[in-house]
Amino acid sequence: MDPMVPEAPLEQVDEGLAPAGPGWFVLNARAARWYDRGERGLVCLFEGEPEFEQVGINLFVLGPGNPMSMYHWEADQEDFLVVHGEALLIAEGEERPLRQWDFVHCPAGMNHVIVGAGDGPCVVVAVGARQHQDGPDLGGYPVDDAARRHNAGVDVETTIPEEAYARFTPRQPARYRDGWLP
Repeated sequence: MDPMVPEAPLEQVDEGLAPAGPGWFVLNARAARWYDRGERGLVCLFEGEPEFEQVGINLFVLGPGNPMSMYHWEADQEDFLVVHGEALLIAEGEERPLRQWDFVHCPAGMNHVIVGAGDGPCVVVAVGARQHQDGPDLGGYPVDDAARRHNAGVDVETTIPEEAYARFTPRQPARYRDGWLP
């Protein structure tokens, strides 16, 4: 018989609760750690130390015009589910509207970004594989006119995240506030 997997303890940090070790846990998004990313919206982190080994998962709240990230590709697949509101997907240079319950699958190497759209906030669950997260060929930020029109593209191609995000305000710890989630 396999040994039982222990429950991870949750610890209170400035921006919310975070798992403080390996194991299983239950964590409500409203109690989890949040970051205000200014013009790039809000993000909820469910991971602690150590980070999840196989997949990463985050919850994004984007206002109209807020880019989730910069237009990019990664060496691992990513998937997104719009659970509230409207968004715009820019995939391989093409714009595609997204609405509640639309699912987006991005195979490894696919150029993409999601931008908040509509009249109010958009909530997106983002899941990404972690197989190549520590390698030198993690991904890149190509120049794309559609992404640039939506404040989600670089002017000069790069593989360095700090260069791609240089014009944005760094994320700041923020506790969950009523109204962020529907």
